[in-house]
Amino acid sequence: MKFQGVLFFPVTPFRPDGTLDGERLARHIEAGVAAGAGGVFVACGTGEFHALTPAEIEEATRIAVATTAGRVPVLAAAGGPVPVALDQAARIRAAGADGILLLPPYLVTAPQQGLVRYAREVTSAAGLPVIFYQRGTARLTEATAAEIASLPGVVGLKDGIGDLERMHRIVRTVRALPGGEDFAFFNGLPTAEMTAAAYQGVGVDLYSSAVFAFAPEIATAFHRALGEGDEALVTRLLDEFYGPLVELRDEVPGYSVSLIKAGVTLRGLDVGGVRAPLLDPTPEHVARLAKLIDHGLEAVRA
Repeated sequence: MKFQGVLFFPVTPFRPDGTLDGERLARHIEAGVAAGAGGVFVACGTGEFHALTPAEIEEATRIAVATTAGRVPVLAAAGGPVPVALDQAARIRAAGADGILLLPPYLVTAPQQGLVRYAREVTSAAGLPVIFYQRGTARLTEATAAEIASLPGVVGLKDGIGDLERMHRIVRTVRALPGGEDFAFFNGLPTAEMTAAAYQGVGVDLYSSAVFAFAPEIATAFHRALGEGDEALVTRLLDEFYGPLVELRDEVPGYSVSLIKAGVTLRGLDVGGVRAPLLDPTPEHVARLAKLIDHGLEAVRA
């Protein structure tokens, strides 16, 4: 399973009654694939994995698989307690996904070998390629990362911590393993464009783009500029769009998801609000987001 380009993490649309809106999810995913997404990661962090039932994860995965029709890889998230993760993985496999993004267990600070055990128990039963998500309490040493990378079925590691020195050691260690040159590393920080160049410096070229969900024109222009060495456009977008977006995002916990959904709605597809415990952006913040989007679009069209 190879990835290239911008990785798309769609939001999960909800109807006014709070149920999953499959028709709008399909439209959202189709628009992302048409805009050039290199892969679809459905029902993951931006898709409010934390607030979905196992049945909804399965439904969202089926919709993504049907909509993409083999054009790009489709992955969905599993995580939490082992029995829950195993149920989610089975549902994702039954829905026809190409792989699983394995989120760490929650509220538990595990020893390193406990994290290996967790990854082994889920991946051995998953029956699909797995990308391990390092975040929260799942902070790997390079030795642990190498052990997890060596598990059958584990094909990648996504980093949501942002410790570049740690990540550099992990990349170097895993790359030295037999077959390690094919292992995939992902920058999974919120608004990953802000750190994309730094991650490239330690050998991590792939990143997830939340902005792609509501402004693929901006996300793809940034990705292209970064790849082509267009420092002028990279700098302008970081200074005038991504930087202010991060400032707005950081004003309220949970805005890394809430603002994305608001952005999708602003661009013409009403995807509803977020589920508890998150909150929807205030009208003032939505207005600021709208101005940022307009400015970012102007920058890439100039």
